[in-house]
Amino acid sequence: MGEGSTRWREVQSELRQPALDMRALIPDAWKAYAELHKASMAPGVLDSKTKELIALAVADAVQCDGCIASHARALARMGVSEAEVAEALAVVILLRGGPGTVYGPRSLEAFQEFKRHYEGREGS
Repeated sequence: MGEGSTRWREVQSELRQPALDMRALIPDAWKAYAELHKASMAPGVLDSKTKELIALAVADAVQCDGCIASHARALARMGVSEAEVAEALAVVILLRGGPGTVYGPRSLEAFQEFKRHYEGREGS
């Protein structure tokens, strides 16, 4: 994947309808998860940026492409730097070894894609 890639936005797009279908089948559980997400990601002792960096690192460690896309997108929207993302992913490499060297670049690529997307929108 390179400069004009939309892979990670496509990951989100392809998951959108199945998620809506599942949410319709289990609305109470889905709502409870949404509330947990809101509460967990709200600023507290840790700011939202730190929490999103942690979330991206965990998503990378568990190799969840949908989670990677979601948290990379959130970080790009927050204006986080590529260096901050790379440093968080270095911790995954430390703890996961080889798999971290495979998924770390994927997560960084996802962030870079969303960052380019949001930076391009600012000039529009």
